[in-house]
Amino acid sequence: MVEIISVRFKSGGKQYYFNPNGEVFQPGEGVIVETSRGTEYGECTQGNTPIDEMELTAPLRPVLRRATEEDQKVRERNKEKEKRAFQICQEKIAAHGLEMKLVDAEYSFEGNKVLFFFTAEGRVDFRALVKDLASAIHARIELRQIGVRDEAKMLGGLGICGRPFCCSQFLDEFQPVSIKMAKTQNLSLNPTKISGTCGRLMCCLKYEQEAYEDLVKHSPKQESFVETPDGAGTVSSVNLLRQTVQVRLDSAPETPKCYQNCEICIVRNGKGKRPEGYVEPPLEELAKLRKPVEKEEVPDLKGSASPLAAALEAVFNGETPQYEGFDAPAPGSKPPRSSSGRSRSRRSRDGSKPQQQDGERPQRPSRPKQEERRSRPENAREKSAERPPRTDSAAPAEGGEKRRRPRRRRPRGNGNGSGTPKAE
Repeated sequence: MVEIISVRFKSGGKQYYFNPNGEVFQPGEGVIVETSRGTEYGECTQGNTPIDEMELTAPLRPVLRRATEEDQKVRERNKEKEKRAFQICQEKIAAHGLEMKLVDAEYSFEGNKVLFFFTAEGRVDFRALVKDLASAIHARIELRQIGVRDEAKMLGGLGICGRPFCCSQFLDEFQPVSIKMAKTQNLSLNPTKISGTCGRLMCCLKYEQEAYEDLVKHSPKQESFVETPDGAGTVSSVNLLRQTVQVRLDSAPETPKCYQNCEICIVRNGKGKRPEGYVEPPLEELAKLRKPVEKEEVPDLKGSASPLAAALEAVFNGETPQYEGFDAPAPGSKPPRSSSGRSRSRRSRDGSKPQQQDGERPQRPSRPKQEERRSRPENAREKSAERPPRTDSAAPAEGGEKRRRPRRRRPRGNGNGSGTPKAE
């Protein structure tokens, strides 16, 4: 077992293993390591972890030291130099008339080397460009040609899904993607729909390819001759995710029917004619292929935690809803009393009082209406008599009738929509 730490030099870049030399590092700390390009500044992405020596493909390089504040300032100064070097290189490329696109410029940690990344359709002779850049920047110059995928990884951006590029976020290496993956997943072969911003096939086509390949093994191909519960037919379409197929029956080829993969029996898989000498089994045997319908479990609303659901279920079934703490009244029994504790009694039509049941509280006799009128204060009548009579037009005249105001008549129009009388 060997103890290692993982170091990344760029955001979204590949991770490399280094020997911590007995020191303990935490993820997110800056480290100074020795690489093939010299001393470099990196960020620790994984702390001290023991791994098997068989997993190592190359000897481990040591970690020189933990990064300090001065190392961080040197890194920031190098980033400012990269912007100036990028602008100078673009001017030199335009002056030499080279067909190349500059992507990025990167300074080494020591500041004695500048690496330029560019894209081009073919080979470019940039020997004269290197000489001009060396005299302008006064550092060692190196130009490296990259592909369009590497360009998208360096620049970053948003894909058609609305999320940042996978290559600039978490993909360490580019995996091969072919058009066969789009055909297996039954996607549109339109290049604008299955291509990324870089112009190549999208890397996400690789994510679900293994699942689709496994589903293809358990599904029939198109134009396969199969037996269904309704008879023999030919497969017209296959839905891999739902595990269903559309079958054109020989008895009714105009109306395809949908079946589950477990409901069909493949007689001939793939394109071709109907097998010679094939005899279709009787429908009684084919009906055994039909998948039994599973009964849906109806939740017990009466025993559920929601009393409202139980009450609604009881109402729909024509039963009396029962609530917690309340018992339903027996049929023929007297309804419960009101919340005020008093029950109003009404006389029957013949004037007799209702009979009092055993254990029932005696009812208080109702007060007649005459006694209620006498109980009113007498000064209320006196106050109503002292009120002055109404003098407005709405007051009733003598004899008990109200006076009516004379109705104003509107002038008739001349027929043209105006209110002025028509001139004779």
